[in-house]
Amino acid sequence: MGSHHTEPEPWVVHRVRAIESLLIEKGLLSTEVVDTVVQTYEKDVGPMNGARVVARAWVDPAYKQRLLTDGTAAIAELGFTGRGGGDKLVVHENTPVVHNMPPGHNMPAVHNLVVCTLCSCYPWIVLGLPPVWYKSPAYRSRAVLEPRKILVEFGVELPPDTEIRVWDSSAEIRYMVLPLRPEGTEGLSDAELAALVTRDAMIGVALCQAPAAAR
Repeated sequence: MGSHHTEPEPWVVHRVRAIESLLIEKGLLSTEVVDTVVQTYEKDVGPMNGARVVARAWVDPAYKQRLLTDGTAAIAELGFTGRGGGDKLVVHENTPVVHNMPPGHNMPAVHNLVVCTLCSCYPWIVLGLPPVWYKSPAYRSRAVLEPRKILVEFGVELPPDTEIRVWDSSAEIRYMVLPLRPEGTEGLSDAELAALVTRDAMIGVALCQAPAAAR
């Protein structure tokens, strides 16, 4: 089910292409408009925005706190506003095991996973357009019923005592995951850290990995 799987394109993709061709042929839509929309989502709206948000939160504890308190306001600080996440964005942080608690009371790790069980609500402004698998009925149902199995299929095997929290997006609230910062990345710049952050990690179906030189 992961993005690395090579599955045939769903019928809806072919249908959209056919409708687009028909609208252009009838003069109701121009290729320039289509190109402008595509470029917007490639250059102005996309996971590179979310990666900048995560990198800032990793290096700036005050910003991280603001992000977890009011995600919408915090991403606006970096210039990310508008529909598809700018209205109400809630950010949940993945956390490691916290030791040094009373014996037998260590705080377990938390891993967050985002889904939209009704359709494909998604924070476009920071993650871009949702991947095809995010919109599939299989992911939408199984993410809630068996999230640990879904994560394994994406290559994420978590310790048995890690708590998995599933967040169901809606038209009113969009969710984003603040992934764990990889170990050994203390000396990296914001830009270098942002390069480690993937779209899938901000949905919760992947983990951020340190560059090979830092491992």
